[in-house]
Amino acid sequence: MTGRRRPTFPRPFPGVISAAAAGAVLLSGCGVLPGASGGSREPVTVMTWAPDRSEDINAVKMAGVPAMAQTYARWVNDTGGIDGRELKVLVCDEADTPLGAERCAREAVEKKVAAVVGSYSRHGQSFMPALEAGGVPYIGGYGASTEEFSSYLSYPVNGGQPALLAGHGQQLSRGCERVSLVRPDSIGGDGMPPLLNNGLMAADRPASTDILAPLDATSYDEQATQALERSDGGCVTAVLGARTETFFDSFRRLEPDGDQVRISSVLGSVSQPLIDRTGGPNSPFEGAYVTGWYPDARNARWKEMREVIGKYAFGDNRIDPDDTAVQTTWIAYTALRAAVRAIDDEKVTPGRVVATLNRGVEVDTGGLTPTLRWRFEDLVGTLAYPRIVNTKVTFQVVRDGRLTAQKKGFVDVSDALTDAPRS
Repeated sequence: MTGRRRPTFPRPFPGVISAAAAGAVLLSGCGVLPGASGGSREPVTVMTWAPDRSEDINAVKMAGVPAMAQTYARWVNDTGGIDGRELKVLVCDEADTPLGAERCAREAVEKKVAAVVGSYSRHGQSFMPALEAGGVPYIGGYGASTEEFSSYLSYPVNGGQPALLAGHGQQLSRGCERVSLVRPDSIGGDGMPPLLNNGLMAADRPASTDILAPLDATSYDEQATQALERSDGGCVTAVLGARTETFFDSFRRLEPDGDQVRISSVLGSVSQPLIDRTGGPNSPFEGAYVTGWYPDARNARWKEMREVIGKYAFGDNRIDPDDTAVQTTWIAYTALRAAVRAIDDEKVTPGRVVATLNRGVEVDTGGLTPTLRWRFEDLVGTLAYPRIVNTKVTFQVVRDGRLTAQKKGFVDVSDALTDAPRS
Protein backbone atom coordinates (compact mmCIF):
# COMPACT_ATOMS: atom_id res chain seq x y z
CA MET A 1 0.00 0.00 0.00
CA THR A 2 1.13 3.52 -0.66
CA GLY A 3 0.95 6.29 1.87
CA ARG A 4 -1.75 8.14 -0.02
CA ARG A 5 -5.22 8.44 1.36
CA ARG A 6 -7.86 6.35 -0.33
CA PRO A 7 -10.63 8.43 -1.85
CA THR A 8 -13.87 8.22 0.09
CA PHE A 9 -16.93 8.67 -1.99
CA PRO A 10 -19.75 10.94 -0.91
CA ARG A 11 -23.22 9.82 -0.08
CA PRO A 12 -23.51 7.71 -3.20
CA PHE A 13 -27.02 7.42 -3.67
CA PRO A 14 -29.55 7.69 -1.32
CA GLY A 15 -31.44 6.26 16.07
CA VAL A 16 -33.30 4.00 17.91
CA ILE A 17 -31.96 0.46 17.98
CA SER A 18 -34.42 -2.35 17.50
CA ALA A 19 -33.05 -5.67 18.64
CA ALA A 20 -36.15 -7.68 17.87
CA ALA A 21 -35.63 -10.92 16.02
CA ALA A 22 -37.70 -10.15 12.96
CA GLY A 23 -39.54 -12.37 10.60
CA ALA A 24 -38.74 -15.59 12.43
CA VAL A 25 -41.40 -18.26 12.60
CA LEU A 26 -41.77 -19.80 16.05
CA LEU A 27 -40.63 -23.36 16.47
CA SER A 28 -43.35 -25.89 17.10
CA GLY A 29 -43.47 -27.95 20.27
CA CYS A 30 -41.50 -30.70 18.57
CA GLY A 31 -38.71 -28.34 17.62
CA VAL A 32 -39.37 -28.54 13.90
CA LEU A 33 -39.67 -25.56 11.56
CA PRO A 34 -42.76 -25.41 9.35
CA GLY A 35 -41.86 -27.08 6.07
CA ALA A 36 -38.81 -28.88 7.49
CA SER A 37 -38.53 -32.61 7.00
CA GLY A 38 -36.69 -33.37 10.25
CA GLY A 39 -35.47 -31.95 13.54
CA SER A 40 -34.34 -28.36 13.19
CA ARG A 41 -30.76 -27.30 13.93
CA GLU A 42 -29.55 -24.41 16.04
CA PRO A 43 -30.83 -21.05 14.70
CA VAL A 44 -28.64 -18.65 12.75
CA THR A 45 -28.73 -15.08 14.04
CA VAL A 46 -27.56 -12.18 11.87
CA MET A 47 -27.99 -8.40 11.84
CA THR A 48 -29.04 -5.94 9.16
CA TRP A 49 -28.66 -2.21 9.71
CA ALA A 50 -29.60 0.91 7.77
CA PRO A 51 -30.64 4.52 8.49
CA ASP A 52 -34.36 4.63 9.07
CA ARG A 53 -35.95 7.20 11.36
CA SER A 54 -33.37 9.98 11.56
CA GLU A 55 -34.79 13.43 12.29
CA ASP A 56 -32.07 15.03 10.14
CA ILE A 57 -33.76 16.02 6.88
CA ASN A 58 -30.46 15.58 5.03
CA ALA A 59 -29.89 12.05 6.29
CA VAL A 60 -30.22 9.07 3.98
CA LYS A 61 -33.21 6.87 4.83
CA MET A 62 -33.16 3.22 3.78
CA ALA A 63 -36.09 1.62 5.60
CA GLY A 64 -36.51 -0.90 2.80
CA VAL A 65 -33.22 -2.61 3.69
CA PRO A 66 -34.17 -4.03 7.13
CA ALA A 67 -37.72 -4.62 5.88
CA MET A 68 -36.36 -6.78 3.03
CA ALA A 69 -34.17 -8.69 5.51
CA GLN A 70 -37.20 -9.42 7.69
CA THR A 71 -39.21 -10.51 4.68
CA TYR A 72 -36.41 -12.84 3.55
CA ALA A 73 -36.40 -14.46 7.01
CA ARG A 74 -40.17 -15.02 6.93
CA TRP A 75 -39.86 -16.71 3.57
CA VAL A 76 -36.89 -18.90 4.50
CA ASN A 77 -38.39 -19.97 7.81
CA ASP A 78 -41.76 -20.74 6.23
CA THR A 79 -40.02 -23.08 3.78
CA GLY A 80 -37.91 -25.05 6.24
CA GLY A 81 -35.20 -22.59 7.21
CA ILE A 82 -31.67 -22.81 5.88
CA ASP A 83 -31.26 -26.59 5.81
CA GLY A 84 -33.45 -26.79 8.91
CA ARG A 85 -31.94 -23.80 10.68
CA GLU A 86 -34.21 -20.96 11.73
CA LEU A 87 -32.98 -17.59 10.44
CA LYS A 88 -33.22 -14.79 13.01
CA VAL A 89 -32.65 -11.22 11.86
CA LEU A 90 -31.82 -8.44 14.29
CA VAL A 91 -32.21 -4.93 12.89
CA CYS A 92 -30.53 -1.70 13.93
CA ASP A 93 -31.17 1.90 12.89
CA GLU A 94 -27.72 3.44 12.30
CA ALA A 95 -29.32 6.88 11.75
CA ASP A 96 -26.81 7.85 9.03
CA THR A 97 -24.30 8.96 11.64
CA PRO A 98 -20.82 7.68 12.56
CA LEU A 99 -21.90 7.14 16.16
CA GLY A 100 -25.00 5.26 15.06
CA ALA A 101 -23.00 3.01 12.76
CA GLU A 102 -20.47 2.19 15.46
CA ARG A 103 -23.26 1.52 17.96
CA CYS A 104 -24.91 -0.96 15.61
CA ALA A 105 -21.60 -2.73 14.98
CA ARG A 106 -20.91 -3.03 18.71
CA GLU A 107 -24.40 -4.43 19.25
CA ALA A 108 -23.77 -7.02 16.53
CA VAL A 109 -20.58 -8.13 18.29
CA GLU A 110 -22.20 -8.16 21.74
CA LYS A 111 -25.11 -10.27 20.52
CA LYS A 112 -22.71 -12.68 18.81
CA VAL A 113 -24.35 -12.57 15.41
CA ALA A 114 -22.90 -14.83 12.74
CA ALA A 115 -22.65 -11.94 10.26
CA VAL A 116 -23.93 -8.49 9.37
CA VAL A 117 -25.81 -8.97 6.10
CA GLY A 118 -27.24 -6.73 3.37
CA SER A 119 -26.86 -3.48 5.25
CA TYR A 120 -26.49 0.18 4.23
CA SER A 121 -24.12 2.65 5.86
CA ARG A 122 -21.78 5.25 4.46
CA HIS A 123 -19.79 5.29 7.72
CA GLY A 124 -17.46 2.37 7.20
CA GLN A 125 -14.66 4.14 9.06
CA SER A 126 -16.84 3.83 12.18
CA PHE A 127 -18.47 0.40 11.88
CA MET A 128 -15.73 -1.67 10.26
CA PRO A 129 -13.12 -1.41 13.07
CA ALA A 130 -15.75 -2.59 15.58
CA LEU A 131 -16.66 -5.56 13.38
CA GLU A 132 -13.01 -6.42 12.82
CA ALA A 133 -12.33 -6.33 16.57
CA GLY A 134 -15.19 -8.79 17.10
CA GLY A 135 -14.39 -10.97 14.08
CA VAL A 136 -17.84 -10.46 12.53
CA PRO A 137 -18.03 -10.61 8.70
CA TYR A 138 -19.87 -7.98 6.66
CA ILE A 139 -21.67 -9.66 3.76
CA GLY A 140 -23.07 -7.71 0.85
CA GLY A 141 -23.31 -4.19 2.14
CA TYR A 142 -24.64 -1.65 -0.34
CA GLY A 143 -21.16 -0.40 -1.19
CA ALA A 144 -21.63 3.07 0.27
CA SER A 145 -18.22 3.25 1.99
CA THR A 146 -14.72 2.46 0.77
CA GLU A 147 -13.99 0.26 3.81
CA GLU A 148 -16.36 -2.31 2.31
CA PHE A 149 -13.82 -2.77 -0.47
CA SER A 150 -10.71 -2.93 1.72
CA SER A 151 -11.53 -4.78 4.97
CA TYR A 152 -10.51 -8.44 5.15
CA LEU A 153 -13.89 -9.19 6.78
CA SER A 154 -15.96 -7.59 4.01
CA TYR A 155 -17.59 -9.69 1.29
CA PRO A 156 -19.14 -7.24 -1.21
CA VAL A 157 -21.60 -8.45 -3.84
CA ASN A 158 -21.08 -5.52 -6.23
CA GLY A 159 -18.21 -3.26 -7.27
CA GLY A 160 -19.55 -0.17 -5.54
CA GLN A 161 -19.25 3.29 -6.98
CA PRO A 162 -15.76 2.60 -8.42
CA ALA A 163 -17.17 -0.02 -10.78
CA LEU A 164 -20.10 2.22 -11.71
CA LEU A 165 -17.85 5.14 -12.62
CA ALA A 166 -15.41 3.01 -14.60
CA GLY A 167 -18.32 1.40 -16.41
CA HIS A 168 -20.01 4.72 -16.98
CA GLY A 169 -17.00 5.95 -18.90
CA GLN A 170 -17.28 2.92 -21.17
CA GLN A 171 -21.03 3.44 -21.58
CA LEU A 172 -20.65 7.11 -22.50
CA SER A 173 -17.77 6.45 -24.89
CA ARG A 174 -20.22 4.85 -27.32
CA GLY A 175 -22.26 7.96 -28.02
CA CYS A 176 -20.51 10.96 -26.47
CA GLU A 177 -17.60 12.68 -28.19
CA ARG A 178 -16.91 14.65 -25.03
CA VAL A 179 -18.18 14.45 -21.45
CA SER A 180 -18.58 17.02 -18.68
CA LEU A 181 -18.50 15.49 -15.19
CA VAL A 182 -20.24 17.37 -12.37
CA ARG A 183 -19.02 15.91 -9.09
CA PRO A 184 -18.57 16.88 -5.43
CA ASP A 185 -15.84 19.32 -4.45
CA SER A 186 -14.47 16.92 -1.83
CA ILE A 187 -11.78 14.34 -1.22
CA GLY A 188 -14.24 11.67 -2.27
CA GLY A 189 -15.12 13.53 -5.42
CA ASP A 190 -11.44 13.79 -6.34
CA GLY A 191 -11.38 10.05 -6.99
CA MET A 192 -14.17 10.16 -9.56
CA PRO A 193 -12.56 11.67 -12.69
CA PRO A 194 -9.73 9.09 -12.96
CA LEU A 195 -12.20 6.20 -12.91
CA LEU A 196 -14.57 7.79 -15.42
CA ASN A 197 -11.64 8.79 -17.63
CA ASN A 198 -10.23 5.26 -17.61
CA GLY A 199 -13.47 4.08 -19.17
CA LEU A 200 -13.51 6.91 -21.71
CA MET A 201 -9.89 6.62 -22.71
CA ALA A 202 -10.14 2.87 -23.23
CA ALA A 203 -12.33 3.81 -26.23
CA ASP A 204 -9.96 6.61 -27.34
CA ARG A 205 -12.25 9.36 -26.06
CA PRO A 206 -10.76 12.46 -24.40
CA ALA A 207 -10.78 12.85 -20.64
CA SER A 208 -13.88 14.42 -19.14
CA THR A 209 -14.21 18.10 -18.23
CA ASP A 210 -14.14 18.29 -14.45
CA ILE A 211 -16.79 20.56 -12.87
CA LEU A 212 -16.78 20.84 -9.07
CA ALA A 213 -19.96 21.35 -7.06
CA PRO A 214 -20.76 21.79 -3.35
CA LEU A 215 -22.83 18.99 -1.86
CA ASP A 216 -24.97 21.30 0.30
CA ALA A 217 -26.22 23.60 -2.47
CA THR A 218 -29.91 24.27 -3.07
CA SER A 219 -29.25 25.36 -6.67
CA TYR A 220 -26.59 24.45 -9.22
CA ASP A 221 -27.13 27.19 -11.78
CA GLU A 222 -23.40 28.01 -11.93
CA GLN A 223 -22.38 24.39 -12.50
CA ALA A 224 -25.21 23.84 -14.98
CA THR A 225 -24.08 26.88 -16.97
CA GLN A 226 -20.52 25.57 -17.08
CA ALA A 227 -21.72 22.15 -18.17
CA LEU A 228 -23.81 23.61 -20.98
CA GLU A 229 -20.97 25.84 -22.19
CA ARG A 230 -18.49 22.98 -22.22
CA SER A 231 -20.76 20.23 -23.54
CA ASP A 232 -20.59 21.41 -27.18
CA GLY A 233 -23.01 18.72 -28.28
CA GLY A 234 -21.56 16.12 -25.96
CA CYS A 235 -22.90 14.61 -22.75
CA VAL A 236 -23.25 15.85 -19.19
CA THR A 237 -23.01 13.43 -16.29
CA ALA A 238 -23.66 14.31 -12.66
CA VAL A 239 -22.74 12.10 -9.71
CA LEU A 240 -23.89 14.08 -6.68
CA GLY A 241 -25.82 11.48 -4.70
CA ALA A 242 -29.05 12.92 -3.35
CA ARG A 243 -28.21 16.33 -4.93
CA THR A 244 -28.17 14.93 -8.47
CA GLU A 245 -31.88 15.71 -8.83
CA THR A 246 -31.23 19.32 -7.79
CA PHE A 247 -28.48 19.69 -10.38
CA PHE A 248 -30.59 18.38 -13.26
CA ASP A 249 -33.46 20.66 -12.23
CA SER A 250 -31.08 23.59 -12.69
CA PHE A 251 -29.66 22.12 -15.89
CA ARG A 252 -33.00 21.58 -17.62
CA ARG A 253 -34.19 25.08 -16.69
CA LEU A 254 -31.12 26.67 -18.27
CA GLU A 255 -30.95 24.43 -21.32
CA PRO A 256 -32.04 26.30 -24.49
CA ASP A 257 -35.27 25.12 -26.11
CA GLY A 258 -34.67 22.50 -28.75
CA ASP A 259 -31.07 21.97 -27.66
CA GLN A 260 -31.31 18.69 -25.77
CA VAL A 261 -27.99 17.58 -24.34
CA ARG A 262 -27.68 13.92 -23.41
CA ILE A 263 -27.50 13.53 -19.62
CA SER A 264 -26.29 10.60 -17.57
CA SER A 265 -25.47 9.31 -14.10
CA VAL A 266 -24.98 6.12 -12.11
CA LEU A 267 -27.37 4.11 -9.95
CA GLY A 268 -27.61 5.58 -6.49
CA SER A 269 -27.51 9.09 -7.86
CA VAL A 270 -30.38 8.17 -10.21
CA SER A 271 -32.82 5.36 -9.39
CA GLN A 272 -36.20 4.10 -10.53
CA PRO A 273 -37.95 5.45 -7.41
CA LEU A 274 -36.42 8.89 -8.16
CA ILE A 275 -37.58 8.74 -11.78
CA ASP A 276 -41.09 7.78 -10.63
CA ARG A 277 -41.16 10.60 -8.09
CA THR A 278 -40.05 13.23 -10.59
CA GLY A 279 -42.61 12.51 -13.27
CA GLY A 280 -41.92 9.12 -14.84
CA PRO A 281 -41.98 9.68 -18.62
CA ASN A 282 -41.98 13.43 -17.95
CA SER A 283 -39.04 13.23 -15.58
CA PRO A 284 -35.95 15.35 -16.31
CA PHE A 285 -34.11 12.00 -16.50
CA GLU A 286 -35.98 10.76 -19.57
CA GLY A 287 -33.41 9.59 -22.10
CA ALA A 288 -30.55 9.53 -19.58
CA TYR A 289 -27.81 6.92 -19.68
CA VAL A 290 -27.40 5.14 -16.34
CA THR A 291 -24.83 2.54 -15.27
CA GLY A 292 -25.97 -0.05 -12.72
CA TRP A 293 -24.79 -3.21 -11.00
CA TYR A 294 -27.70 -5.52 -11.73
CA PRO A 295 -30.23 -6.24 -14.50
CA ASP A 296 -33.01 -3.68 -14.80
CA ALA A 297 -35.89 -4.09 -12.37
CA ARG A 298 -38.28 -5.61 -14.95
CA ASN A 299 -35.84 -8.38 -15.84
CA ALA A 300 -37.31 -11.85 -15.30
CA ARG A 301 -34.40 -12.74 -13.00
CA TRP A 302 -36.05 -10.68 -10.24
CA LYS A 303 -39.20 -12.82 -10.35
CA GLU A 304 -38.48 -14.86 -7.23
CA MET A 305 -37.67 -11.76 -5.16
CA ARG A 306 -40.86 -10.07 -6.30
CA GLU A 307 -42.94 -13.14 -5.46
CA VAL A 308 -41.39 -13.35 -1.98
CA ILE A 309 -42.12 -9.67 -1.36
CA GLY A 310 -45.70 -10.11 -2.58
CA LYS A 311 -46.35 -13.06 -0.28
CA TYR A 312 -44.30 -12.31 2.84
CA ALA A 313 -44.04 -8.52 3.11
CA PHE A 314 -47.72 -8.22 4.03
CA GLY A 315 -48.20 -4.97 2.15
CA ASP A 316 -45.14 -3.35 3.75
CA ASN A 317 -44.79 -0.17 1.69
CA ARG A 318 -41.20 0.32 2.86
CA ILE A 319 -40.09 -2.28 0.34
CA ASP A 320 -39.79 -1.15 -3.27
CA PRO A 321 -38.54 -4.02 -5.48
CA ASP A 322 -37.18 -1.42 -7.92
CA ASP A 323 -34.89 -0.02 -5.20
CA THR A 324 -31.25 -1.03 -5.65
CA ALA A 325 -30.75 -1.19 -1.87
CA VAL A 326 -33.59 -3.71 -1.55
CA GLN A 327 -32.15 -5.70 -4.44
CA THR A 328 -28.68 -5.73 -2.86
CA THR A 329 -30.15 -7.00 0.42
CA TRP A 330 -31.80 -9.89 -1.43
CA ILE A 331 -28.48 -10.82 -3.07
CA ALA A 332 -26.58 -10.52 0.23
CA TYR A 333 -28.95 -12.94 1.95
CA THR A 334 -28.57 -15.31 -0.98
CA ALA A 335 -24.83 -15.27 -0.23
CA LEU A 336 -25.46 -15.90 3.48
CA ARG A 337 -27.70 -18.85 2.64
CA ALA A 338 -24.97 -20.42 0.49
CA ALA A 339 -22.39 -20.00 3.26
CA VAL A 340 -24.64 -21.52 5.96
CA ARG A 341 -25.46 -24.49 3.75
CA ALA A 342 -21.75 -25.08 3.17
CA ILE A 343 -21.09 -25.10 6.93
CA ASP A 344 -23.52 -28.04 7.13
CA ASP A 345 -23.76 -29.71 10.56
CA GLU A 346 -21.35 -27.48 12.45
CA LYS A 347 -22.48 -24.55 14.58
CA VAL A 348 -22.73 -21.36 12.52
CA THR A 349 -20.26 -18.89 14.03
CA PRO A 350 -18.62 -15.75 12.59
CA GLY A 351 -15.34 -17.62 12.27
CA ARG A 352 -16.91 -20.50 10.35
CA VAL A 353 -18.76 -18.10 8.04
CA VAL A 354 -15.47 -16.32 7.29
CA ALA A 355 -13.60 -19.58 6.74
CA THR A 356 -16.31 -20.88 4.42
CA LEU A 357 -16.34 -17.73 2.31
CA ASN A 358 -12.54 -17.57 2.17
CA ARG A 359 -12.34 -21.20 1.04
CA GLY A 360 -14.35 -20.31 -2.03
CA VAL A 361 -18.00 -21.21 -1.54
CA GLU A 362 -19.77 -20.25 -4.77
CA VAL A 363 -22.90 -18.11 -4.68
CA ASP A 364 -25.33 -18.54 -7.57
CA THR A 365 -27.62 -15.49 -7.63
CA GLY A 366 -29.73 -16.70 -10.53
CA GLY A 367 -28.03 -14.39 -13.00
CA LEU A 368 -28.51 -11.20 -10.95
CA THR A 369 -24.72 -11.08 -10.67
CA PRO A 370 -21.94 -13.29 -11.95
CA THR A 371 -21.27 -16.28 -9.68
CA LEU A 372 -19.78 -14.76 -6.53
CA ARG A 373 -16.70 -16.14 -4.78
CA TRP A 374 -14.18 -14.50 -2.43
CA ARG A 375 -10.99 -16.53 -2.66
CA PHE A 376 -7.74 -14.58 -2.79
CA GLU A 377 -7.42 -15.22 -6.52
CA ASP A 378 -10.95 -13.85 -7.11
CA LEU A 379 -10.16 -10.40 -5.68
CA VAL A 380 -9.50 -7.55 -8.09
CA GLY A 381 -6.53 -6.62 -5.91
CA THR A 382 -6.10 -2.89 -6.59
CA LEU A 383 -4.66 -0.71 -3.85
CA ALA A 384 -7.78 1.38 -3.31
CA TYR A 385 -10.40 -1.42 -3.33
CA PRO A 386 -8.75 -4.84 -3.03
CA ARG A 387 -11.92 -6.69 -1.93
CA ILE A 388 -13.93 -6.22 -5.11
CA VAL A 389 -14.77 -9.57 -6.74
CA ASN A 390 -17.68 -8.49 -8.95
CA THR A 391 -16.36 -6.19 -11.69
CA LYS A 392 -19.47 -6.46 -13.86
CA VAL A 393 -21.94 -3.62 -14.52
CA THR A 394 -25.00 -3.09 -16.69
CA PHE A 395 -25.74 -0.33 -19.19
CA GLN A 396 -29.26 1.12 -18.90
CA VAL A 397 -31.23 4.01 -20.36
CA VAL A 398 -34.41 5.75 -19.18
CA ARG A 399 -37.19 5.08 -21.72
CA ASP A 400 -40.84 6.02 -21.11
CA GLY A 401 -40.02 6.64 -17.46
CA ARG A 402 -38.39 3.24 -16.87
CA LEU A 403 -34.81 2.12 -16.50
CA THR A 404 -34.37 -0.43 -19.28
CA ALA A 405 -31.39 -2.34 -20.62
CA GLN A 406 -29.39 -0.40 -23.20
CA LYS A 407 -27.14 -3.40 -23.73
CA LYS A 408 -27.97 -7.01 -22.85
CA GLY A 409 -25.94 -8.75 -20.20
CA PHE A 410 -23.01 -7.57 -18.12
CA VAL A 411 -19.96 -5.51 -19.05
CA ASP A 412 -16.66 -6.29 -17.31
CA VAL A 413 -14.83 -3.15 -16.14
CA SER A 414 -11.88 -4.84 -14.41
CA ASP A 415 -9.37 -3.24 -16.80
CA ALA A 416 -10.63 0.24 -15.89
CA LEU A 417 -10.45 -0.41 -12.13
CA THR A 418 -6.79 0.45 -11.95
CA ASP A 419 -4.89 2.48 -9.39
CA ALA A 420 -3.41 4.85 -11.95
CA PRO A 421 -5.27 6.79 -14.64
CA ARG A 422 -4.73 5.98 -18.27
CA SER A 423 -2.71 8.42 -20.31
